[in-house]
Amino acid sequence: MSKLAEQVGGLRVRQNPKTTLLLVVSFFITTTFFGIPLLSKHSKLHHRPLHADEILSKCKALHIKPGPPKDFASRTASDRYVPGTNATLIRNATIWIGASEGTYEGGDILLDKGIIVKVGHISKADLPSKYNVINANGAWITPGIFDMHSHIGVYSAPDLQGASDGNSLKGTIGPWLRSIDGLNTHDDSFPLSISGGVTTSLILPGSANAIGGQAYAIKLRPTSERSPSSMVLEPPFTLNSSATSPLLPHRWRHMKHGIGENPSRVYGDTRLDTQWAFRQAYNEARKIKIEQDDFCAKVDAGLWGDIPAEFPEDLQWEALVDVLRGRVKVNNHCYEAVDFDQQIRLTNEFKFSITAFHHAHEAYLVPDLLKKMYGKPPAIALFATNGRYKREAYRGSEFAPRILSDAGLKVVMKSDHFVLDSRFLLYEAQQAHFYGLDHDEALASVTTTPAELQGFGHRLGYVKAGYDADIVIWDSHPLALGATPKQVFIDGIPQLSSPYITPKPDEFQVEPKVPNFDKDAKDAVKYEGLPPLLPSKSVNSAVFLNVQTVYLRREANRGIESLSLNYNGINGTVVVLNGKIVCHGSHAQCASYTDGNLEQIDLQGGTLSPGFVSFGAPLGLQEIDQEPSTNDGSNYAPILKNVPNILGKGSIIQAADGLQFQGRDTLLGYRNGVTIAVTAPVHHGFIGGLSVAFGTGSINRLAKGAIVKNVAALHVSIVDDVEQPSIATQISLLRSLLSGHGEGLLGKWFVKAANGEIPLVVKTQNADVMATLLDLLKELSQTVNAKIRLTIVGGAEAHLIAKELGQAGVGVILTRPRPFPATWSGKKILPGLPLSKEGQAKYLLSHNVTVGLGIEESWQARNAWFDAAWVAIEAGGSVDKETALSLISSNVEYLLGVDVQNQPDYVAWHGGDVFDLSSKVVAIVSGAKERIDVL
Repeated sequence: MSKLAEQVGGLRVRQNPKTTLLLVVSFFITTTFFGIPLLSKHSKLHHRPLHADEILSKCKALHIKPGPPKDFASRTASDRYVPGTNATLIRNATIWIGASEGTYEGGDILLDKGIIVKVGHISKADLPSKYNVINANGAWITPGIFDMHSHIGVYSAPDLQGASDGNSLKGTIGPWLRSIDGLNTHDDSFPLSISGGVTTSLILPGSANAIGGQAYAIKLRPTSERSPSSMVLEPPFTLNSSATSPLLPHRWRHMKHGIGENPSRVYGDTRLDTQWAFRQAYNEARKIKIEQDDFCAKVDAGLWGDIPAEFPEDLQWEALVDVLRGRVKVNNHCYEAVDFDQQIRLTNEFKFSITAFHHAHEAYLVPDLLKKMYGKPPAIALFATNGRYKREAYRGSEFAPRILSDAGLKVVMKSDHFVLDSRFLLYEAQQAHFYGLDHDEALASVTTTPAELQGFGHRLGYVKAGYDADIVIWDSHPLALGATPKQVFIDGIPQLSSPYITPKPDEFQVEPKVPNFDKDAKDAVKYEGLPPLLPSKSVNSAVFLNVQTVYLRREANRGIESLSLNYNGINGTVVVLNGKIVCHGSHAQCASYTDGNLEQIDLQGGTLSPGFVSFGAPLGLQEIDQEPSTNDGSNYAPILKNVPNILGKGSIIQAADGLQFQGRDTLLGYRNGVTIAVTAPVHHGFIGGLSVAFGTGSINRLAKGAIVKNVAALHVSIVDDVEQPSIATQISLLRSLLSGHGEGLLGKWFVKAANGEIPLVVKTQNADVMATLLDLLKELSQTVNAKIRLTIVGGAEAHLIAKELGQAGVGVILTRPRPFPATWSGKKILPGLPLSKEGQAKYLLSHNVTVGLGIEESWQARNAWFDAAWVAIEAGGSVDKETALSLISSNVEYLLGVDVQNQPDYVAWHGGDVFDLSSKVVAIVSGAKERIDVL
């Protein structure tokens, strides 16, 4: 039987020659003119479609790996070069090159056409015909700062409903979403962040979703086009597919993932639901990838007849398919071991890598788990000290950067702007270095490392020839506290038109010495992120040896005075008996107290300073902000809703009634010199209630010295919130209450405030509200003979009426010591160096305003001494250490009605003066408790 007969059913055909000829001719005509395929399995090879070249190109593009063109290193101009930009020659600089490549001292840098042309010795022959010259005079130069986790432009400042585009709430999976589509070029943060040395930011979608969408790296400088697209660095082909041939080298794409509490809270899911959503999405992408690979395999084999009419793709899923092809840098919001584990399993199931885990508060506890990632281990992007704001951040540690680095993992410090102001991203690296991260790795954590991780290491992160002309000239060593740009270049264009510069002393021009925290870092791991924070022991009396300086409270007023105990190069002694300093001087002068029976503590050239006071955050009332069961709760807002009758008319809340002791932020504050916290009731309405002053190192309220003052001050808030009545209504109510028209206890306490028996503390950021309050003081002094002791809290715009505040004797507690235009009502900030001649604290002090420094969130309490030091450093010597110390001690006490003059606390610093980065707290002297806590 012939093959043809077999194919038509096994029928025998009679072998008549004429019939056979007729069948052959018919078969040929049918297959040729009517498209019926030939019977051979290879017959389809001959039907190449007209658009075959387009298909072949598309298939070829699937295998192109992202990266720069091969000749990128030989470029003579940047793709971002702005014609007409003058070349710049920088002479005599101290150049930190990048990564661990060392420092070039006395070097020159030539910038031209948007790139670094040469670094080193630059001769006349190297120079173009026209150029500007800057003599750096030995100043430090680094690559521009790269913020690897920012929402600048999508969560804009000031915060307005019309410009909040960080998240989509349409569903937890959204790889098709793009942050660039919501980038607001009018964000007030841009010039501020540039003034802090930030030149590039990776703009991530928010973390409400499991897959939040695609991220884009942008240069922060304004462009002549004034568009978001013109700010994008190396736009991927997919941003505008008509602009670039897909066969050119692809640029890296970027994507945001999120796991844990955020998507669970937003969508009411559990981690189980979120992980399933991830697997579903990646499975969909995998199916498309398989279809594409099968399609292209047939094309490569020439099997044109076997392929579908259209290339298998889906705009909704194409970005996730690219993840599976290794062409997307995935950045994952992820905190805990359980979340790392499930994401690592996801990468191994679907064969892709995650570039970095962000936040990652438990990463330092599980480095071996992280190394099981598909491909290679992720980098870890961290805050320095921001933590405990939710359960999954509770085990965060300031030692995480050094521990992870020691484990061989890449470390990045990030801002999560505007969670932290990216203008001060370098401050995160400074803190990481203080707590043990290597010098070069600390600098690289905000420059080289993020640039390389996100696929820009060929042009960003180094001061080398051929790299983008994105550099920062600093006024001090960049890891010295308060380091500020003298000039910032982006694409070779200077960004600071008239920068204000304060000379820094020589000791700020070298790498800062830092304390040894080896034991603390080991304990962080040993106790799984929750090391003991209570003192290691307590004694009634002690002798502090090798003391360089002691800062004492002035008996005549609320100021601070310093006494040098260095006698002919030999440091002195301080003797404390039952919590009180009884002798300070040379060892001989205090010899009668040093009988050998007292605890001896060698401070190695250290200092004793007054204890600090923290105010502004709910220390003692909140343990984990986002966990209601760990908190005291929020007050009733009587002008918004009815107060339960059982509370009676005119009730008022006292913070003392809800105090919780031994909170981790409270104890971390204590271990960093904060001995007293003043806390007002948590409230979201007009009436706050009565604050309490308590000892942060106390174990419970019954302990000696635990309650410093049961009622400190009366608190109200004047805010322009949509849920609040008008500002005018709030002022009217305040007038009425201070005029004696309140009921019950509420009325009683407002009368006390009107009579000056207790401070009235009003929270507001707005200068117009402050001015209205000053008018109200005058009015009430005439109508009811009021003697109000007014303190402003917040005070973002206080500098605008500094003279009037000083004349009225109204003090200000700045809860954001380094200001930021977070809200419309507080957007007129005095930014400080290099954008204004003076910082806000110094400016207010110069107008005789009593100034205190406060905080907004509980984790910030531990950094009070950094905040005060920053004021002194920025002031360039016009604010001395004694005045700076009063900003976080005696001034705050005075403004909030707390008097500890007779039982002051002192903090013992080991290794240097109070504001030196070489110092750390080793003991607390408590006058009220009559003891010394050794930490």
